[in-house]
Amino acid sequence: MNENDHPFVMTLKPGRYVWCSCGLSKKQPYCDGSHGPTGMRPLFVEITEEKQVVWCGCKTSAAKPFCDGSHQKID
Repeated sequence: MNENDHPFVMTLKPGRYVWCSCGLSKKQPYCDGSHGPTGMRPLFVEITEEKQVVWCGCKTSAAKPFCDGSHQKID
């Protein structure tokens, strides 16, 4: 498992967030545009009220962009 395979737990304010789906961003869990050559695209998420969010870091969650515990199955 690499350093970004863990979930990112954050309290967020309302706003628009862009989750990295490719795993290449240097600003995990957010997109920095590194996906360009992969053909993958980030996911846009609108948070309407302040709340705690658990972003997926391993990129294998069935509930993308949120963590569903899939990282626990990665060697």
